[in-house]
Amino acid sequence: MKLLRILVTGSSGLIGSEAVEHFDRQGHRVIGIDNNMRQVFFGPPGDTSWNLARLKSATRNFRPLDLDIRDREKIFELFSAERFELILHCAAQPSHDKAREIPLLDFDVNALGTICLLEAARQFCPEAPFIFLSTNKVYGDAPNELPLVELETRYDYARPEDFEGIDENCRIDRTLHSLFGASKAAADLVAQEYGRYFGMNVGIFRGGCLTGPNHSGVELHGFLSYLVKVALSGQTYTIFGYKGKQVRDNIHSFDVIRAVEEFARNPRPGEVYNIGGGRANSISILEAVARIEQLSGNKIRREYRDQPRTGDHICYISNLAKFRSHYPNWEITHSLDKILKEILEAEMAQRQTAARA
Repeated sequence: MKLLRILVTGSSGLIGSEAVEHFDRQGHRVIGIDNNMRQVFFGPPGDTSWNLARLKSATRNFRPLDLDIRDREKIFELFSAERFELILHCAAQPSHDKAREIPLLDFDVNALGTICLLEAARQFCPEAPFIFLSTNKVYGDAPNELPLVELETRYDYARPEDFEGIDENCRIDRTLHSLFGASKAAADLVAQEYGRYFGMNVGIFRGGCLTGPNHSGVELHGFLSYLVKVALSGQTYTIFGYKGKQVRDNIHSFDVIRAVEEFARNPRPGEVYNIGGGRANSISILEAVARIEQLSGNKIRREYRDQPRTGDHICYISNLAKFRSHYPNWEITHSLDKILKEILEAEMAQRQTAARA
C-alpha cells in the first residue's frame, strides 16, 4: 500500500479525529488543521482540546497545526510545501441555530474557508481526491414537503416510494435553510464546480447526523452526544416542536471515513452523495430519549417548546442507494444501539477521568 500525505481539516472534531486515527494506523503521514473554533462557537462545552490531547498520545505520524482555514496565505504556503495526496475537509461552523447569531463568521468559515482550500488544492495538488463534508441542511425544508404520517413515537414517510428516504434529487434552492444551510449550500456548490468545471477529484458528502464517541456535543449541535451528556448530568433536555417525533438517521464516524476511503480509491469528479445511517439507524427524539434512559438507567428531564427550529426537518432519512451503487464495498458497520453504547461508555469514562483530576 502506498503511503500518502493526507490533510484533515477540523482534525480535533468528530469526523476529523476519526480520520486522523484511521489513516495514522495505516502508516500514512497525516497533517491536521484545527484552531478549536468549536470553543469559539459554543463556549467551554464545545472545547475540543481534550480530543487533540488524545490524538497526540494515540498516533505516531500525526502533525497537528493551529491554522485557520480562512487564512489564505498560510493555507497556500502549507499546500505548496506538502503537495497533499488526499484532502478531507471537515472544518465548519456546524450549527443550524448558531449561524443566525454569527452570520458573517458562519459564512466566512463555511463558504470562504472551503473555496480557499479548493483553490489551494487546484494550484498545488489538483489530482488529489478532495472530500468535502457537506450537510443535509443544504436541502432546507424541502424534505418536509413529502407526505408524512404521524405514528405513536415518530413521523414517517407516507408513500412507499419514499421509504428509503431523501435522495440527491431533492432540490437545494427555493427552500428555507437557516443561514448555516445557506453557507454550506454555497460551499457545496463551489465544491461541485471545482470537480465539474476543473475536473478535480472532488466529492461532496451530504451528511445526516454524524456521530460517535469523540463528539463534543452541545445543545446546538451533536444530537445523540448531547442527549447522553444530559442523561448523565441530570440537566434538562429541550425538545423543539413536532412533539419530539422528528426523525434523524445516524451514522458512526468510522463508517463516514470508510466512505471517504472508497471514494478516494475511485473518485468521481464533482459527485454528490447523501451519507447517513439510513432507515436502519433512524430514530426520533422521543425514541432516543427512551433508549438512552434504558441504557443509562437515568431518567432524562425534559421540557417541550412548541416552536420548532427554523427550517428544521420533520423526518429526514438518508437514501444511500446512489453511494452504495457506486461503491458496493461500503456498508454500515455500526448499528444504532452500538453507537449509543459507545457514546455512553465514552462519556462515562470522561466523567471518571475528570473526577480523578
